[in-house]
Amino acid sequence: MNVEVTPLPGIGVRKDFALRSGRRIGVISLRDGTLELIVSKADDPDASIAEIPLTYDEAGALANLLGAPQLVAQLAEEHRDLPGIRTRQLPINADSPFDGRPLGDTGMRTRTGVSLVAVMRAGQVHPSPGPDFLLAAGDLVVAVGTGEGLAHAAKILAHG
Repeated sequence: MNVEVTPLPGIGVRKDFALRSGRRIGVISLRDGTLELIVSKADDPDASIAEIPLTYDEAGALANLLGAPQLVAQLAEEHRDLPGIRTRQLPINADSPFDGRPLGDTGMRTRTGVSLVAVMRAGQVHPSPGPDFLLAAGDLVVAVGTGEGLAHAAKILAHG
């Protein structure tokens, strides 16, 4: 996938790529720190049919929606020949007892046998987070383990 970066003098930077349909989709990072999601017209890649302002939290949530499933699918494919091993994304909600606490406080590996292999936050993947990694509301934790272990892990992250 070829992402084009175009400076917009006095405005910011446009980053976009071509879809199979010929449309372009991307983000404009404006000088004032705001972001806009853009979608081009099918017949004119330089003209937008949609410009949607996004806060950084909204952009992060969108990135998590798009990025986490791809990461989980890749891990699932890599584990498909290992019977009984599954991959799942587990959210850290605002009411989670682990919001703002280190990953090690979950005791996840000891309590469930599940490995927490990555954390998706605001569109960034944090692979192999250590026990000192601080969890935050909105994070998606990528976990690998048995179905039973993953179900228990989801309950722990939600309720302690």
